Parts: sequence; C-alpha cells; structure tokens
Amino acid sequence: MQVLMVVTAADRLKLRDGTAKKTGYWAEEVAVPHELFHKAGVAIDVATPGGRAAPVDETSLTPEMNGGNSDKVAHYRQYLDSIEGLKHPLALEELNGDRADKYDAIFLPGGHGPLADLVCSGDLGDIVRRMQVSGKLVVAVCHGPAGLLPAVREDGRWAFEGYRLTAFTNEEERQVGLAEKVPFLLENRLRELGANFEADPAWAPHVVVDRTLITGQNPASSAGVAEETLARLGAAVVH
Repeated sequence: MQVLMVVTAADRLKLRDGTAKKTGYWAEEVAVPHELFHKAGVAIDVATPGGRAAPVDETSLTPEMNGGNSDKVAHYRQYLDSIEGLKHPLALEELNGDRADKYDAIFLPGGHGPLADLVCSGDLGDIVRRMQVSGKLVVAVCHGPAGLLPAVREDGRWAFEGYRLTAFTNEEERQVGLAEKVPFLLENRLRELGANFEADPAWAPHVVVDRTLITGQNPASSAGVAEETLARLGAAVVH
C-alpha cells in the first residue's frame, strides 16, 4: 500500500491587507497521520509544489497549541525531523498523468500554507481528479481541503459537488483571529462550489466520509482521518 502525502511548500500567506503571515504545514496534521501510516506498514511519498522543502508552521510546535504538552511538541519535532521526504520531497508537477496511479490514497494536511499554493495547483487538481475517478481514497484535513478546489471535471464543474465533507470552519478561523484577514474562508468557498459542508463545534475531532472522500475538520481530527484511511485500505492501526 502506498500513500501520496501532498504538503504545502508555502512559508508565507498574503493577507487581505497586503501583509504576509508566516505559515507552512501544521505539525500535528503531518506527524500524526504519517506516523500512523508508517506503523501500519504503508509506504508514504511526500510531494510539494516545485519539489521545494516543506516548511513547518512554528506556531504549531508551541506548547500553547498542543494543550500545554511539551512532550508532545518534542515528539512532533523529532518525528518531523526524521521524515526525509519533507526535506527532499517529490515535485508535484512530475506526478501528473499515470505516474500517480501507483498510489492507493492521496493525503492533504493543512496549515494555512495550502491557501497560498495547493489551492491554485492545476497539477494537484488533475491528480486528485484522476484518483477520484479511479476509486482511490482522497483524504484531507483542516485547511488541506483547499487542495480539492482545483479538481475540476471535464464539464467544468467541481469534482466534489454534492459531496458531504468538512474542513477548518469559519468559526475556528474567527477564533484564531484570521477570519477577516485570510484571502478567503475555506468553509465559504467549499459551500459555494456545492459541497454539503458539515461543521461540528470548534476544535472537536470531526471526520466525514462520503464515497472515497475522507475529510477532517481541524488538527484534532488528524488521527481520525488517518485511522479511517487505514481502515479503508485494510491496514491495522498501530498506536
């Protein structure tokens, strides 16, 4: 079994006022699923736009963002440092066509970085659409579903129109103080394209499954989406 994990390469997000926010991928959303996949014996390739090294959002490696648990932060940092693919990822653009067919699932972690690069990647859109048509698993968590937006059908309609899904909510964006600053609200954009968006209370783990699409609402949903992915692949979850 093989999973393609597509991670943002953006370390800055341009805000509505023209300033830039430091960003990257969110530590928990890469470390937790990657470790669960690895322990289950699933092979993981990491890809980014341009094959650039994936930057972590340092805010996600603070105790304050991890329930005050410094041990958890230390584990995330150590584990992420051990993932060679984050330092030397595959180039997303080189995986188009049949070169992505070997993967059983594609996994899109979040952080605000995807709002800067994955959201506008036609190559990612083509890969996601190809995997959807082939019945492969498409998995995304938090802001990762921004990478679903460029997946468009031949008739020009969004590939996931009518699907039940979730992502980082407007309320959660408000609570982190960015609702009026980010280029767009992901929940709104997904609804506008025809998603049946499902939101649970802010910060609660929430996983939605519809056909071969698996989505998680926020960082706390990272383990849940990974476990659901493993279950669909027929792999045992090892903690």
